[in-house]
Amino acid sequence: MSPAVSANRRGEWLELMPGKLKTAEGEERLSAALAWLETSLGAPSKLIRKLQAEDGIKLAGDRLRLRIFPPRVSQYTPYWHELTVLYEDEFCLVVHKPAGVKVHPDGAGQEATLVNMVAALYAERGEQAAPGHIHRLDEYTSGPVLFAKNEYAQLKLDEAMSRKSIGRTYIAFVHGIVSRDLKVIDKPIGRDRHHSQRRRVSPTGKPAITRVELLETYPAASLVRLTLETGRTHQIRVHLADAGHPLIGDKLYGGKTDELPFQALHGERLIFPHPLMGDDIQVDDPTPPVWDRLKKRLAGLS
Repeated sequence: MSPAVSANRRGEWLELMPGKLKTAEGEERLSAALAWLETSLGAPSKLIRKLQAEDGIKLAGDRLRLRIFPPRVSQYTPYWHELTVLYEDEFCLVVHKPAGVKVHPDGAGQEATLVNMVAALYAERGEQAAPGHIHRLDEYTSGPVLFAKNEYAQLKLDEAMSRKSIGRTYIAFVHGIVSRDLKVIDKPIGRDRHHSQRRRVSPTGKPAITRVELLETYPAASLVRLTLETGRTHQIRVHLADAGHPLIGDKLYGGKTDELPFQALHGERLIFPHPLMGDDIQVDDPTPPVWDRLKKRLAGLS
């Protein structure tokens, strides 16, 4: 978005000031405004058409208003639980997902998921909002999860995911001493036909690339930073196990659980383009307390 354009929320409406439109009145002026929305602002054409059909676009002088903040009711039952908000504005929400919490229900009767907790956050505030999650983390992976707070943000962030413009960085404790020469794992990943829950490196699988940076070593373990160029299911867990360094606690892929009962994998950082402004937003998520205790045990300090 151009820095010369100002934007403010007015209740259910987003008010924009794109500057004087070159055409004078009526339909020509509206056409110029719609063209500006698509070409200069990058507004989703699908949403523009919907707003037009619902009389959700208004012109008043130099002001252009879009009704993109209508009241919405979450489809998820509120579940009250402590929730750490890492970032929030009118368009986006980023919250910390603890290990052991699913992002969304995958069966009947589940209410203690992250989306239920987010629903409770807005119910407690008395806000009629229904944020939708943009990406997921495994149940036992902790880290930041990005939500879109309105349809405009949902469409723009979904598009950013498709373009691979949303960056995710993880850290993990793995078994063994990782070589500093291990910098990139570029191996396709597919389903394991012998185990319905597992994935595996397979020549017939989908392309998968993980970048590896060695951060620290311990007597029998390493701390690594991992950056994904693709987003395959269990990608980090599969790639590190295939490299001979399964994640500590990851029983499914050969890790030992005596130090931790679930995989030692945490989303360290999330970077995404703001849906309206276009500038990159960086959100860091500190490691949970269990990591400090694990680190001391691996170093032989406890």
